[in-house]
Amino acid sequence: MTARTKAEYRSALQGNRRAVSAAVHRVETEQLCSHLATAVRDATTVCAYLPVGAEPGSEALLDLLRRLGRAVLLPVTRTGPDNEHLPLWWGDYLPGKLVPARFGLREPARPWLEPSAIAQADVVLVPALAVDRTGVRLGRGGGFYDRSLPLCAPGTRLVAVVRDDELLESLPTEPHDVRMTHALTPAGGLITLGRLFGE
Repeated sequence: MTARTKAEYRSALQGNRRAVSAAVHRVETEQLCSHLATAVRDATTVCAYLPVGAEPGSEALLDLLRRLGRAVLLPVTRTGPDNEHLPLWWGDYLPGKLVPARFGLREPARPWLEPSAIAQADVVLVPALAVDRTGVRLGRGGGFYDRSLPLCAPGTRLVAVVRDDELLESLPTEPHDVRMTHALTPAGGLITLGRLFGE
């Protein structure tokens, strides 16, 4: 049996997400919120993101981070002269102050922090379509996080936020992939990821 490609995984996973009802999405968001304090324990600064569409979670996660006393930085997408995707810039999350941006996103208004600001974060909540038990993350394919995560400080907790059935046994990997240290799922909570035996 031929292994699925990243593109095939993306297509299947995005289809599955589109089939999730609004009611299930709300329940899963509440479950994610119930695990959030554990995911960001001992953290002062958290790089997070605003879920869009069928992505797990909602703005409620960001508001809870602030109530937990964390500084919250959100990503700002930038492209170069040839429209290539650049490492993410960052801005402070202020409720009610997000502005419309490219790709249907909402982002912090200026002033922004340069990509190196990700090194301030103790925890980075990372959007993912799936993550496997070894920490390999499958994103949407834009490459923004692939360019940004190598700038994290050593020991940063990298947490892929996924639905329970998006934590897989294995995914295709490439040399540039930065492995996640944890997954955050609605039912499973914070799950430590690690390499397979013998890797």
